[in-house]
Amino acid sequence: MNVTIIAVGLLSVFFLFASSIKIAGWQKTIFETQLEMFRNYGLNRQIMAVVGIVELFGAIAIWFQGSPLGTLGALAILGTSTGAIFFHLLYDTWKDGVPAMITWALSAFVAWQGRDALLSNIS
Repeated sequence: MNVTIIAVGLLSVFFLFASSIKIAGWQKTIFETQLEMFRNYGLNRQIMAVVGIVELFGAIAIWFQGSPLGTLGALAILGTSTGAIFFHLLYDTWKDGVPAMITWALSAFVAWQGRDALLSNIS
């Protein structure tokens, strides 16, 4: 099986779950934990919802591999993962950032695989 397809599937499932909690707050325990983390970082509920929307975009768009949209989806996930790593390293321990480091690596790999689709539309 293609490694890119596996990475896309893992990222999509993870970020569909994570974004739905940030946007809708349907899983109270995780939602309250994440909201408290955002507040500790000096961010509010509205920023948390925006992050959730970016994650949702990435989780859906990443399936369109071979098109610029798929690469943009991977870049959206890469951006949110970069932000998560930054805040975890600044306010928490590096261990708290490990999931973000994994999603960063996977999304960077997928974005790199789709670079030609994006670059061919820029020039």
